[in-house]
Amino acid sequence: MKETRLWINGQWESTENTYDLQSPFSGEILAKVAKANKSDVERAIIGAHQAFQTFKGTTAYDRAEILYKVVDIMRARKQELAEILAHEAAKPISAGLIELDRTIATYQFSAEAAKGSTGETVPMDAAPGVTDRIGYTKRVPLGVVSAITPFNFPFNLVAHKLGPAFAVGNSVVLKPATQTPLSALAMAEIFKEAGLPAGVLQIVTGSGSELSDMLVTHPLVKKVTFTGSGAVGLKLKEKVGLRKITLELGSNAALIVEPSTPIEKIVARAVGGAFGFAGQVCISLQRIYVQKSIYNKFTAAFVEQAKKLQIGDPLHPATDVSAMIHPNEVARIKAWIEEAKAQGAVVATGAEFTDRTCSPTVMTNVRADMKVVCEETFAPIVSIIPYETLDEAIELVNASELGLNAGIYTNVLTDAMKAAELVEAGAIVINDIPTFRTDNMPYGGVKMSGYGKEGIQYAIDEMTDLKFITIKTIFS
Repeated sequence: MKETRLWINGQWESTENTYDLQSPFSGEILAKVAKANKSDVERAIIGAHQAFQTFKGTTAYDRAEILYKVVDIMRARKQELAEILAHEAAKPISAGLIELDRTIATYQFSAEAAKGSTGETVPMDAAPGVTDRIGYTKRVPLGVVSAITPFNFPFNLVAHKLGPAFAVGNSVVLKPATQTPLSALAMAEIFKEAGLPAGVLQIVTGSGSELSDMLVTHPLVKKVTFTGSGAVGLKLKEKVGLRKITLELGSNAALIVEPSTPIEKIVARAVGGAFGFAGQVCISLQRIYVQKSIYNKFTAAFVEQAKKLQIGDPLHPATDVSAMIHPNEVARIKAWIEEAKAQGAVVATGAEFTDRTCSPTVMTNVRADMKVVCEETFAPIVSIIPYETLDEAIELVNASELGLNAGIYTNVLTDAMKAAELVEAGAIVINDIPTFRTDNMPYGGVKMSGYGKEGIQYAIDEMTDLKFITIKTIFS
């Protein structure tokens, strides 16, 4: 059986304790994973700090070249890496290949950004009495970045931490999700092959609850970037002090469908947004608000399309939906559905379970206070809800503590712009589903959905300090 190790200071290190990594789909043990302790994390942080002292002085060209080499290596190994996703995350191989394409693009954007970091001149003579000074700004790296990543996009969400950090000269201590360490450890090999100096990337695997305090509070850590649950994110923010922090905490993404929408052209897209990777996506489509005049037509078409999805082995190319990440999550969402049904909700299709899977589920006759509506399901469940007016729909979308992405389908420009102005979310997607994301766009929510922004250039701003420099040009 495969046994993994920690990646510390450019070397593989064994640990005294390990845990069994199980396949979400089959339950078989995939590996015995090294379980780091606090001492391991501290050594990783100290090593990353020491490596930063040299790495921060490398040229933008050299950092970009490392990232471009990562792109080339990942392209050559794409199928193999997608199979890692299928095994450890039960991500269907077709979806895994898409994630790898996005990951490659993320590192490519990062390489380009490494060469594009600029400052600005400041007109010093705009201040009274100043005639002989030049002023300008530049972005400088912070130092050690602690990166804590989730299971659902274990290559691409790691890339959103590593790519921008390395582009500007930071070092990173990475703690991947307990369920998806193999993808992160594969990146250690890839970065080493690409020429990243030893110590600039450290990878510690194990329990987040045991390791997060050290990752967040150690004095050498200058930045924390976390993607995960709101409850954990709030605790981290309380502990981080004056360090910089970025939190991406999920959502219950909503879509408005106005009557001018050609239903037949959007249903397949909406179904994909609701059930891709078994709904385990921060911006998975969870709430669909459909204007009453087209509600029945849309719901019937949506249900028909959802029934076509294939549930099965993530390694099979025809599989659309596979296992959820853990049987406990299946049990949780089954209880949520049963609770909603007891309160009057109707299952239009789905809600069929095995110990490890939940079939794509469409719910109607729901209320705003049901868990399947107001909380983040992180499961293959969507609720379709009728509304009368656009103002009502916007109010329903906003009646949530969460706000990452939201979408609206309409052919009426003024309605689209009204939603763009009034919907409370980090991004408003017009004429597409809220699950849409490119890896160079700003990404981050409002309210309880997060703090700070990702997206390469925006992450770079969060991972650097702005330094101002002024020169007195004439001695007097």
